[in-house]
Amino acid sequence: ARAQFVRGLIVLYETLVVGTRWLIRSANIQANADGIELGKGSIALMLGLTLVLGVGVFFLLPLFVATFTTASIQQDWVQHVVEGLVRVAIFLGYLALIARMPDIRRVFEYHGAEHMTIHALEAGDPLTTEAVRKSPTAHQRCGTEFLVVVIALSILMFSLVGRQSPLIMVGSRVLLIPVIAAIGYELLRLGARHRANPVVKAIMWPGILVQMITTRQPTDDMIEVAIVSMEEALAADGEAVPDGSAAFEREPLAGAEARIR
Repeated sequence: ARAQFVRGLIVLYETLVVGTRWLIRSANIQANADGIELGKGSIALMLGLTLVLGVGVFFLLPLFVATFTTASIQQDWVQHVVEGLVRVAIFLGYLALIARMPDIRRVFEYHGAEHMTIHALEAGDPLTTEAVRKSPTAHQRCGTEFLVVVIALSILMFSLVGRQSPLIMVGSRVLLIPVIAAIGYELLRLGARHRANPVVKAIMWPGILVQMITTRQPTDDMIEVAIVSMEEALAADGEAVPDGSAAFEREPLAGAEARIR
């Protein structure tokens, strides 16, 4: 069994590795269709810039804004509140902005189909389009909820650092990211076990609300894709597909098995 707080980092790492591999695979397929060849160097540069930009925008930019706007205020808590509010505003604004893009909206529709399929599986329903369609698009173990927990924890933990020199405050925002992620993972597991508790449900409710942005009602063909994906995942784990589930035609992506390893 993985040790507490360490397992969260391991799961996060594994998720990022697998997700990155499939993002690269998807990008290469699209690029090849357009007559473009992506080299490993360009992909590595793109991923590196994305990581730096993400840390800079979501962790360092709120610090700089809060430090500048509250420089004349003596109370440290004011800076922490402003930093937290700026971080929340950037996060929600970013999601709302990209949700207006047709391609991202389509991704969010697939996201909703995924959640609806999981709901149907957990309810013991057969995996059919009709049964899945009855389920909500939001799910309590969504990665979006993890991001909301991370933001809430960052506000708390960065406030403990206090108002220090600029170098210490910037360093703390970067170095505490894995700590926040590890604690956030454990809180999600705890919340999932006690979801029926009204207090826990209220604390986790913001994560459900944010999914109003990151999920959309899918089309029937999207639900079919989600069902096929779930059935393949169940088969890979040696678990049975619920009786009465649909058996849609499927064609494996060429080279998919080799590339995911």
